[in-house]
Amino acid sequence: MNLLLSLAIALTSPLDTATFAGGCFWSMERAFDQVPGVVAVTVGYAGGRLPHPSYDQVSTGRTGHLESVQVVYDANRISYARLVDAFWHDIDPTQADGQFCDHGPEYHTAVFYRDSAERRVAEASLRALERRFGKPITTALLRATTFYRAEEYHQHYYKKNPVNYGLYRVACGRDRRLKEFWGKDEVSMYETKASDTELRRTLTPLQYEVTQHAATEPPFRNEYWDNHTPGIYVDVVSGEPLFSSLDKFESGTGWPSFTQPL
Repeated sequence: MNLLLSLAIALTSPLDTATFAGGCFWSMERAFDQVPGVVAVTVGYAGGRLPHPSYDQVSTGRTGHLESVQVVYDANRISYARLVDAFWHDIDPTQADGQFCDHGPEYHTAVFYRDSAERRVAEASLRALERRFGKPITTALLRATTFYRAEEYHQHYYKKNPVNYGLYRVACGRDRRLKEFWGKDEVSMYETKASDTELRRTLTPLQYEVTQHAATEPPFRNEYWDNHTPGIYVDVVSGEPLFSSLDKFESGTGWPSFTQPL
């Protein structure tokens, strides 16, 4: 098998949770509501010091919280890596003082990871983003802390107040900037490639030979041929999700085998 895989995301149940901060949480809720495989989106506050903060407290910029969304998703339909990709495509990750017309520390962007697997996926995605645009990415990668649900009037705001939200979105210039930044193609982060120097630094010698020179891992003596942990298998170089453990079967070849890709 010429593609080295890395088991990246442990699935303990059909539904999983991810948290992102992308500026105004009304807009991030709208964005993730449209992603196939997402079951529910809640707006709230994450990353701060004050327990159970109110909107008024967070909006002072002194609590350390970011306006955030908690995304519940079906891990059998969409991977964490794809959620991160969707997140990037709805923000300007190079803006340092907030997002679009919303300025202040509470509007800074962040990916909140829950474990080392999610951190690796987020780091790989961020590196790919930097390679694509050739400029610093200001989005933080942060260990997930307690997520506090925002007040009820903020939940589903774009649905409950479509006129007011529409006026805000146009005035804020979000769509205009997203089009300027991402263009029309919205190329996935996984279509970029690290430099040879970076690959040699981040991969083991065997990983480098397998992924870059089409070498083959020895059968029955590789990391995942006999692995039975539930999860998503991703490309070790790009972080792109490839296979689900639900589709793995015993082929007798000594390499991990799957009935279908994701």
